[in-house]
Amino acid sequence: MLKTQVLAVALGAVVAFSGAAAAHGPSRLKTEQTVVLDATPAEVWEVIGHFDDMSWHPAVASTAMTPEGAPADVPDESTRVLTLKSDSGTPTITEQLMAIDNDKMSYKYMITEVDTAVLPVTNYSSTLQVKDKSGKAEVVWKGGFYRGFPNNEPPAELNDEAAVAAVDGIYTSGLDALAERFGRAE
Repeated sequence: MLKTQVLAVALGAVVAFSGAAAAHGPSRLKTEQTVVLDATPAEVWEVIGHFDDMSWHPAVASTAMTPEGAPADVPDESTRVLTLKSDSGTPTITEQLMAIDNDKMSYKYMITEVDTAVLPVTNYSSTLQVKDKSGKAEVVWKGGFYRGFPNNEPPAELNDEAAVAAVDGIYTSGLDALAERFGRAE
């Protein structure tokens, strides 16, 4: 009888654990893209290294620091509002600078406010960096985030694939614009 009770308890634990695992929810997603440009790292950093200027990205209509006149280089205090190009409405993304290192040509930021209909992610943070690759500029853009729907069984427009595709689309269009401006290194 004891053997049957132990087996029943073990089976119950397996069932309970598998239910808890299924209820876990989404995992943190990551993506990274790079491009090597036919320019020096300093030339590229001069274009992309200003937190208050995203005019180099084709999806961004304007960048505004908030509050107006706020500094653009103070981690945890510098906040920008990106107004995106759109045929309908004026979608925005609000981002806060988390770290900046001009010597390493890098800054890290996080999204503090975005409608998931604009970008289907939550808890997004990213790093944009320019590295020296044999005298050429290698731009590395990487991010970590969760999908736009925090619970199990997300709708297609807010699932993992939609989140990664949206962020990859942003990175690709930005890096392609830089490649058009500076040329790709051979």
